[in-house]
Amino acid sequence: MKITRYAALALLAGGIALAGPLASPVQAQEKMRVSHQLPPAHHIAKLVESWAADIEKRSGGKIDVEVLGSAQAFKPDQNHPAVARGQVEAAMAVNFQWGNTIPEMNVVTIPYFMTDLERIKKFPGSEAAKLLEGKLMEKGVRNVAWLYTTRQSIFTSSGKPLVKLDDFKGVKIRGLNKLVDAGLVAAGAAPASMPGSEVYQALQTKVIDAGLTDVSAAYSRKYFEVQEFGTVAPFFTVYFHIYVNPKWFDGLSPELQKAVLEASAQAEQDSIGVTEKTAEDSIAALKEKGMKLHIQSAEEVKTFTATMQPPVMEAFKASSPDAGKLIDLVNKL
Repeated sequence: MKITRYAALALLAGGIALAGPLASPVQAQEKMRVSHQLPPAHHIAKLVESWAADIEKRSGGKIDVEVLGSAQAFKPDQNHPAVARGQVEAAMAVNFQWGNTIPEMNVVTIPYFMTDLERIKKFPGSEAAKLLEGKLMEKGVRNVAWLYTTRQSIFTSSGKPLVKLDDFKGVKIRGLNKLVDAGLVAAGAAPASMPGSEVYQALQTKVIDAGLTDVSAAYSRKYFEVQEFGTVAPFFTVYFHIYVNPKWFDGLSPELQKAVLEASAQAEQDSIGVTEKTAEDSIAALKEKGMKLHIQSAEEVKTFTATMQPPVMEAFKASSPDAGKLIDLVNKL
């Protein structure tokens, strides 16, 4: 009976006797440590675990992948230098965390711009993705996977729902970053940027009036306990992306490079179905928990786009010499 070393350990821990000696596992030639910030329950964290197992399988056990989630190895803003310096071989970041370091990474978070599913499906491997990958290489890391994370945002609130643009006037809302927040300001809101882990407490203590996140995070972070209403909107798209140390990757044999890239391409494809299903389930779960949801209509999307997108688009194009070119490339998807 063939058994993996992980299954063997699990069986032994459970006190189950194995008949016969275990076959010696293939000795790993390469160690691949992957740092990220997501908790284990997040759908992308689960996908990363599958990706790691796929690399080990495709490499015939020659690459030993160790996933270091929940920021246990490095904080989100430490992952890039850690990979570039070779402290770990790989990490995963959310696109907008690059901020002013790579302003072009904000292109997918421009309000109502890249939330069409067909565009999202075409993004990995596209000229737009290659432009961003070139920017990442300039910063000392090599991108290997774009994991689609959300296109379904939710504006949460208590007291009254945020359905019309006028409803946002004077509302203190969780912001994303300076660029995207310009769209919220255009609607009359007062955004306060903060990491997702701090939003629940800020809502609970009334530091802010309203939340902004993706629908799956609204459920997993239990916004329904502190917010009564939610407006679901295709406000922005978010990608988590996996990058590696170029020197480490270049030192792999062609066979092992192929294992990493093929597993990454599979994870990119899998992220589409996983994320869409997670969003659908999260919307249903929020309703079950008593949150009163409103789904933006096509007409409402058009109205919100006309107000929120222009200032963000203008600021984005001014943020980098390549920003305009990137917009054109996305429009071709």
